[in-house]
Amino acid sequence: MYCVCKEHVELAIDKFVDEYEDAPDIVDLVKTKFTAWEAPATCEMCDHIAEYLVV
Repeated sequence: MYCVCKEHVELAIDKFVDEYEDAPDIVDLVKTKFTAWEAPATCEMCDHIAEYLVV
């Protein structure tokens, strides 16, 4: 699972496919809210706002 900015979505998808050998689901964190989990504020790969969840 990766929380990333728009710039790093492709890299996160590549890492997910390499690790799990399956296509990930991509969730728009701007439009989606979770009741039992709060997304990190920043991208895992830089300091930009995390906009997508690759899972």
